[in-house]
Amino acid sequence: MNVLEQARAVGDAVLYEGYLLYPYRASAGKNRVRWQWGVLVPPSYASAEIGEYASARVECLLEPLAHTILHVKLRFLQARRRLDSTWDEAVEHEIDFELPLAELPAETPFSVPGDGQRTQELSGVLTARVDPLDGPFGGTRLRVEVHNTTSWHSDGIRRHALRHALLAAHLVLSVDTGHFLSMLDPPEWAKPAVEACRQERLWPALIGDTSRSTVMLASPIILYDDPAIAPESPGDLFDGTEIDEILTLRTMALTDEEKREARATDPRAAAIVDRVDAMPPELLDRLHGAIRSVRPVEPSVTVAGVRVAEGSRVRLRPNLRGADAQDMFLTGKTATVRVILSDVDGVTYVAVTVDDDPAADLQHAHGRYRYFSPDEIEPLEVAE
Repeated sequence: MNVLEQARAVGDAVLYEGYLLYPYRASAGKNRVRWQWGVLVPPSYASAEIGEYASARVECLLEPLAHTILHVKLRFLQARRRLDSTWDEAVEHEIDFELPLAELPAETPFSVPGDGQRTQELSGVLTARVDPLDGPFGGTRLRVEVHNTTSWHSDGIRRHALRHALLAAHLVLSVDTGHFLSMLDPPEWAKPAVEACRQERLWPALIGDTSRSTVMLASPIILYDDPAIAPESPGDLFDGTEIDEILTLRTMALTDEEKREARATDPRAAAIVDRVDAMPPELLDRLHGAIRSVRPVEPSVTVAGVRVAEGSRVRLRPNLRGADAQDMFLTGKTATVRVILSDVDGVTYVAVTVDDDPAADLQHAHGRYRYFSPDEIEPLEVAE
């Protein structure tokens, strides 16, 4: 997957975050208030007092080269009424802008047609400008803004305003030459310029790297640099703050009547229910979790002068302050060390299986362990 494909995949998750929540029925209370992220309402409805806005703005640092061209993808949803219910579906839109940096500032209008019944016409303006940074290091500050300029006589009802809004609006910024700098971990010389940048309802996250890249995602949800979709995830569940396994199991547990109502609510809800109903056991097992933040390091660790490695037997002495409450039941039990691991900060952990656990061998086969720091174990023998 290249960086633009990665940006699109993450952008798709942003596009539908909160679109339809479990139990995926229109009658559920949590689904009666729609679209919370990246909503740019028409100006006639916008009000800071109610937290609704017609515009969004992102600023980031760019180190361009000669003749750099800025490519902007504006992505959002448009509400579409279902004639057989009060439920509004969504239509995806993506509008491309090609802006040579030498020609900025620029103001470019855009529009999306409507049929006057199921969808309403939308209009807006995208503006962009660059300003050179002070100091000897070069670089520029890029500002991109999106404004909803749709004309609508407001009746004060949010549900009606959403039909004239840009929903889940976000930007994919890319350059053909040069690169963007991280706004989370910029080089030392760029930190004052980063602090001077102002974000309004959009947050810049690098794609493909954590220091510099040719692609930046401006998201209505704050993200770390180089975000990615977990490879274990089999498809959309529209709730990135939940765990796929939990939502999948909950959806499996819906009654037949509840599943029928979910399928009737929205085609995307129907797709979720169908996918969950047909999910094979091996895919569900994969959702149980994956460890990517730790890695094997040295084959052993020294505890109280004793070398501990794979196969060593130890006695567990968990630190009960701030630890998992279940660890208190493991105090004094013997365990077998399976692997020595380290997290991204270099902190060492000892992965074990408990000796009197009848499922210890099965857990080992699946790579599922209990983790303790070296000061929470007592060596019982010297490792071979």
